[in-house]
Amino acid sequence: MTRARRALLRGLLGLALLGAVLALADPARVLAQLRQAQPGWLAAGLAAAIASNLVSALRWRALARWLGAELGAGDACRWYFQAMGLNALLPGAVVGGDVYRAVVLRRAGHDTAASSWSVVLDRVSGLWMLCAIGGLGAAACADVLAPWLRLPAGSFAALALTGTALWLALPWGLPPLLRRSRAAGGWLAPLRAAALRPDFARQWAWQAAASAVVQALSAAALAGGGLALGVTQPAAVWAWAVAPVFLMAALPVSVGGWGTREAAAVAALAPFGVAAPAAVGVGVIYGLYGLAQGALGALAFGLPRREPVSGN
Repeated sequence: MTRARRALLRGLLGLALLGAVLALADPARVLAQLRQAQPGWLAAGLAAAIASNLVSALRWRALARWLGAELGAGDACRWYFQAMGLNALLPGAVVGGDVYRAVVLRRAGHDTAASSWSVVLDRVSGLWMLCAIGGLGAAACADVLAPWLRLPAGSFAALALTGTALWLALPWGLPPLLRRSRAAGGWLAPLRAAALRPDFARQWAWQAAASAVVQALSAAALAGGGLALGVTQPAAVWAWAVAPVFLMAALPVSVGGWGTREAAAVAALAPFGVAAPAAVGVGVIYGLYGLAQGALGALAFGLPRREPVSGN
């Protein structure tokens, strides 16, 4: 199967899933929910989404510079939002935008390995913290989620907290693992060199803090979309929901996450009594936030690239 056909198939699968979710939720009810959205909360959610991605861009910049690819703040933000534009338009969720970021950084004259690893590690750190925040949210919502798995609330919370603690500790085991590995040559060599640097712990701590801010703002954006539709839930619920919603949206089986994101929103919010039409509406609004930011990225395509400013 050619690449074009695979891309078309992904797009059709995503549209089919979105259609199925809308059919189950009743399109008329979903549309009614969206029509009554409160503009103030919509604007607040969009502002949180934009802030989240601005922090993401600066996080990527810090990681790229640490790996030796000098990158100005303006270029980092511009390229990051351009990548979002590609993510919103091309099949493959975040894959297309990530490839674009690596390519433009390499074309700016930086080392291929540093360009590629800056994007890979940036994406991994974001997903790592996303899962951790989701785990903490799940523990806080144990009374509601545990019965769905037929577990006592205390046991569910203990499992969620233990798993989250182990997950958060995972990156700190990377340096000794790479030090002992015999297969850390070739394409893994730049990763091994970075992990064995004396300032690895400091850099990863900064990366973790930035990722926590990113995911907190993303959860706030999701909550803003919910509040715009009258879906009022505690912060812990949005902290839990943010993980399955964003992870499903990142799967490379749709265009811009449409379909997978809305299905995940229905599943994640159902235990808390959120009706399917409202949950689908929350997913749709967050998808529209992505399209709006993608439009900003599309506008930035025509702007001239500024040369990175050297310095630490």
